[in-house]
Amino acid sequence: MITKKKREDTMAEERSGKKQVMVAMDESDCSKRALKWTLEYLKESLADSDIILFTAQPPLDLSCVYASSYGAAPMELINSMQENHKNAGLNRLDVGVKICAESGVTPKKVMEFGVPKEAICDAVEQLGVDLLIVGSNGKGKLERTFLGSVSNYCVNKAKCPVLVVRTKA
Repeated sequence: MITKKKREDTMAEERSGKKQVMVAMDESDCSKRALKWTLEYLKESLADSDIILFTAQPPLDLSCVYASSYGAAPMELINSMQENHKNAGLNRLDVGVKICAESGVTPKKVMEFGVPKEAICDAVEQLGVDLLIVGSNGKGKLERTFLGSVSNYCVNKAKCPVLVVRTKA
């Protein structure tokens, strides 16, 4: 897995003329579908590209733990929750690696902690991504207005072309 420090140290080395294609992964079926779609329909086009699987773990909210323990949560509990949070992201990337392996592709894995839509766009810039691929679950206008849409945010903010793979209606 590439961490932020390693990513910055090796970014220049990794830009060996290959295109960088990043697929954003979360726990949804639509992100898995976007990866499968990419591997099926763009496989020949991406043969000379590096595939990067990216996931962003949202900040861990520990307020309920502190509240339920009157502000003195045991450190072991906090450490355990943080480790589980990290492992959830790593497991998500492993699912993506298995999907890629079925197509004979070995991707790079990148995980960040932060607001997913912002972390995706930051990673695009820092990694020098040439194409970002995201899934979309087809939220309606009202739902997008109140809840936001990661794919919509990326289309408008990412510093590279964005391919949105929609789920079938």
